[in-house]
Amino acid sequence: MPADRGREIISNLRTIFPSSGAVHFSTRGEYGVRLMVELARHYGTGPVSLAEVAEHEALPRPYLEQLVVSLREAGLVTSTRGARGGYQLSREPADIRMGEVVRTLEGPITPMICASEDPSESGQCERTAFCNVNLLWVKVRDAITQALDSMTLADLARPRSTGPFHPAHPALPIHSMNRSGATTTT
Repeated sequence: MPADRGREIISNLRTIFPSSGAVHFSTRGEYGVRLMVELARHYGTGPVSLAEVAEHEALPRPYLEQLVVSLREAGLVTSTRGARGGYQLSREPADIRMGEVVRTLEGPITPMICASEDPSESGQCERTAFCNVNLLWVKVRDAITQALDSMTLADLARPRSTGPFHPAHPALPIHSMNRSGATTTT
């Protein structure tokens, strides 16, 4: 492949990545994380309607309806139909890592095409084999993935100890089941 054609392909690939900020998560990621944290706050109390989540988090319900499709397909949430239906986490909040949530919503963590978590993407840059700058982007990717994978939904669902009280987020207890199946509250 001629070098000019390779540069053109790489330039076209780079345009699919966000250009606002050094590292950028989309509204999809932001709203999806907020949805999941709200479901974690209600874990163990039954399904939560998207209307309730939308109201508590000041988010558009139609957008949340799109997000839960991906979250359900990934096995992170389950849905219940009917008058008391809604969505709930499929596992305990402490068992759901934020990296799993963000990857479900955003795709692989990719600060640059040469440092994608997806090996098929990182091989698309013709410079990867000899470019030392790639080492920087891999280190950035690894730092982001480590930060995301070190936190769980339970970490984010706990009430903050400082800051003003927000009426939409009262200090809800976090419910979980112990090994015997009994519900415990923290």
